[in-house]
Amino acid sequence: MDFELTPEQREVQATVRQFVDERVLPNAIENDINHHLDMEAIAGMAELGLLGIVIPEEYGGAGLDFVSEALVCEEIERGEAAFRTLISVHVGLNSLTLLRYADEEQKQRYLAPQARGDKLACFGLTEPAAGSDVAGMLTNARREGDTYILNGQKNWISYASVADHALVFAKTDADAKHRGISAFIVEREWPGVTTQDTENKLGIWAGSTGELFFENVEVPAENLVGEEGQGFEIAMYGLDQGRFTVAAGACGVVRGCLEQSVAYARERETFGQPIGKYQFVQDMIAEMVLGYETSKLLVMQAAWLKDKGVRNTRETSLAKWHATESAFRAAHLAIQVHGAYGYSAEYGIERYFRNARAPIIYEGTTQIHKMMQAEHALGYRNLNGRDGDISPLASWGPALLAR
Repeated sequence: MDFELTPEQREVQATVRQFVDERVLPNAIENDINHHLDMEAIAGMAELGLLGIVIPEEYGGAGLDFVSEALVCEEIERGEAAFRTLISVHVGLNSLTLLRYADEEQKQRYLAPQARGDKLACFGLTEPAAGSDVAGMLTNARREGDTYILNGQKNWISYASVADHALVFAKTDADAKHRGISAFIVEREWPGVTTQDTENKLGIWAGSTGELFFENVEVPAENLVGEEGQGFEIAMYGLDQGRFTVAAGACGVVRGCLEQSVAYARERETFGQPIGKYQFVQDMIAEMVLGYETSKLLVMQAAWLKDKGVRNTRETSLAKWHATESAFRAAHLAIQVHGAYGYSAEYGIERYFRNARAPIIYEGTTQIHKMMQAEHALGYRNLNGRDGDISPLASWGPALLAR
């Protein structure tokens, strides 16, 4: 078992850490307060190759591994959740899905410019009446000759009003439930496509969240991704990729809270000594340490499986559940360590707290992931496919053979 990072992985980690320290953190609190999306920072991410980090070089990407992607997401979310969200939707949900399911023409036309960072992409799955229950979606696409007529609405879509392309899911067979869903690449500038920003959110104020509206949008048949009725499979594959980046980013929140809390606890004095000397403060610091290291180990387990080309739905689900809950807990504890200063915007701790709440909901709520893990253990479903196994590190795996 080898936990050592390669020289290339360490270089990537150090480069992105420096980028966050110099380009993200100095403006993070101000951008958050002003609800400002820093497009210059996104351009900087593109220059570093982060918008195509795990996409092969032949399609304009950096061609790096998933361990590197995890390290990048951790560093980026230590600075600002909005930018890790971009990696999640642009790289994880959209680009990696196109890499797997798009035909060669679609890859050249859409994937390559996305991987280079020339174009931004988002993922249109959630609707007002269809979140965890994907099959309940109402957006529909009707085939007419060489086009599909797309109608419907998507909400809570990260970068909806900024992205150039969207991977949109719609019912092509209203009576077939999840088997009637298909996937399409839709351009934001097409007639009938409109967007609207979502206001008054609890967190991720420095990011972009919005709605997509489709009114008789003519989608060329060649923009169908995969086959008709394959959309549910495509969406679930995309969610596996996105969840991984969410989990990795959550490690950055825990680490950010830990680092700032340690520094503050050493500096702040009460009754003649640093507050870090008090056991209650030490207890909170210790919880953050545990949350960070357990989360990162789960993320790296999933990254290792992904780099081996092994399906990892169960392991990624576990990492996403644990890491996002750990991040929110760490932010809560960090506010407590900082006291009133943690409650104000001055130290940026309350920003971590607000931003850490949404990941517990999106890309599978904690309750959905608990259900997935329990049903897998009970033998009611196979999360890694009909013949899929679980990580060899999980010694209880053989017990599942008795089901």
